[in-house]
Amino acid sequence: MEDLVVKVQEWFALLGLKALAAVAIMGIGRYAAVGIRSFLRKTLARARIDRTLVSFVSSMAYVAVIVFVVVAALGQLGVETASIIAVLGAAGLAVGLALQGSLSNFAAGVLILVFKPFKVGDYIEAGGTAGSVEEIGILTVELSTPDNRRVIVPNSKAMGDCIVNYTATGTRRLDLAVRIGYGEDLARVQGVLRTILDEEPRVLPEPAAKIGVLELADSGVTVAVRPWVKTADYWDVRFDMLEKIKQRFDAEGIVIPFPQMDVHLRRDG
Repeated sequence: MEDLVVKVQEWFALLGLKALAAVAIMGIGRYAAVGIRSFLRKTLARARIDRTLVSFVSSMAYVAVIVFVVVAALGQLGVETASIIAVLGAAGLAVGLALQGSLSNFAAGVLILVFKPFKVGDYIEAGGTAGSVEEIGILTVELSTPDNRRVIVPNSKAMGDCIVNYTATGTRRLDLAVRIGYGEDLARVQGVLRTILDEEPRVLPEPAAKIGVLELADSGVTVAVRPWVKTADYWDVRFDMLEKIKQRFDAEGIVIPFPQMDVHLRRDG
């Protein structure tokens, strides 16, 4: 009986030491997890990473450290952790296979938030849709089209194709094509177009606007008019310029040809 009591005392003493070690591991581990989360938040914020990604990455790091600490504490208590790790791995694999589409969108969302091919407010063309970026999420990008439709594009689709950012820079080139008849004086027409550009205050002086022959078409000569404007003025200037060109050509007697067909009738006999 005395031997049994001694063994029980030794076992409780050993278990107590292991329990103290496990508690110490949990305390230090939790402190380390909080420190790592705080460090990641400050570092990513300093790097001007999107706040959504900062919060997600720091939280995931915190959870990963806590899981590791719990497994280490259980191992200190004598619990077989190999099976626990195997179960966690199998569960992670199952979840990964079930959420492959979402994980793909998540990975694309991380790339968007890190490399920033566009930002909120930009007008882009991505995933077969064009619109203004309203929100960039971890899984999707929300666009608002010019006719006031809300389109949600999966991040993987947005990053899986070409992205056209129309507002990445502050200026855009306005490409206009004006067709005139072959009988018109080309130099005179170019002078009229140059005057229209000079009278438009929203046309930027630099880069200089270019006017030149673009094509010798079947029904007339196509003249290219390419001024530079601020991105915000693009559509307003385009509409106004086309209207002014039509009105000025009418006033100057410059003919704008249109496709037509001549039919010749021949009487036999």
